[in-house]
Amino acid sequence: MILHAVYLGLRSDADPAGLADVMVGLEGLVGEIGGLQSLVHGPNIDVEVKSPEAPYGFHTTFTNRAALDRYANDPRHQALGARLVALCGGADRIKVYDIET
Repeated sequence: MILHAVYLGLRSDADPAGLADVMVGLEGLVGEIGGLQSLVHGPNIDVEVKSPEAPYGFHTTFTNRAALDRYANDPRHQALGARLVALCGGADRIKVYDIET
């Protein structure tokens, strides 16, 4: 299994409704892309005060690397990802970690 963890450095003026819409779109890909098992998302409460630059994030789980590759190359995911890049003010404000378990 692969855990795909994404942390968003949202712009201070990022539209909350736009972010919610993107998250709904990503949730809709579960069951539509083979091997994409789950998606959870929410605000980063940053209990340890180590990640204030990422006020929001999401995690997805994939059955294997091939499933993650299908997701990465899916045009629906790419369109939603482009919207996230805009909400963050650039791709460099998004951190992605892929952890094989």
